[in-house]
Amino acid sequence: MKETIITERKLTEKTVIAFTVFILLFIAAIFVWKWIRNQPAESGTLSGIPSPLRKGLTIDEKLFRASFNPNVLVKTYPISAAAKKVRVNGDVGMGNDFDAGNWKLGVVKDNGDTAFFSMDDIKKLPKTDEVFDFKCIEGWSQKTWWGGTKFSDFLKYYHLDKEATNSFVGMITPDKKYYVGIDMPSALQTQTILAYEMNGKPLPMDQGYPLRLIIPVKYGIKHIKRIGTIYFSNTRPRDYWAERGYDYYSGH
Repeated sequence: MKETIITERKLTEKTVIAFTVFILLFIAAIFVWKWIRNQPAESGTLSGIPSPLRKGLTIDEKLFRASFNPNVLVKTYPISAAAKKVRVNGDVGMGNDFDAGNWKLGVVKDNGDTAFFSMDDIKKLPKTDEVFDFKCIEGWSQKTWWGGTKFSDFLKYYHLDKEATNSFVGMITPDKKYYVGIDMPSALQTQTILAYEMNGKPLPMDQGYPLRLIIPVKYGIKHIKRIGTIYFSNTRPRDYWAERGYDYYSGH
């Protein structure tokens, strides 16, 4: 085998070239970042996120939505794999002034009427359990066990079929401080549930008692706790974290 000999001069030249390229790329990255930061912010949001970043997130959303298959299920696990101590992913909308005794779920129909449902109304439907890997945008995940009724079953049982033809569903906490918008195909996916149990017991207060959303195809920011109102729309509903610069779709 022929041996290749690199002289000290050649090695120095390669080092200088590599270092120069690194510096130029670093300067270019700073320039691009400053250019993005100086672009006009997206209108209608609280985040002030520059429009090029939002356009990038919108492209990601289109790709995710185009590839989404509601028949592909998120991996599930046996109950024995579920964490006994479940992490809490945020407390916005979990005010201490909540009156659980007077809670009812309000569902705004397409005709403008609002129907109200008690926990007994929701528990009339078949109960389902989901044990899956709950993923948070903060970078952690945890296998968790939730029980409740399928969102798709709830809509069908209470004759909300027309509402289900909308493109999106919006959900808001009773204090209106937290809210999410979700694309309807993800909301109707068979693993999406209106959950009233965690680890086989009623939801703790900090986990969204009495009712929260569990939607395994999304990151934790979409799993709204303590649902107060549900409504439907063909335009994207307001979303708390999207207004603060995060991805609206938030699927994985």
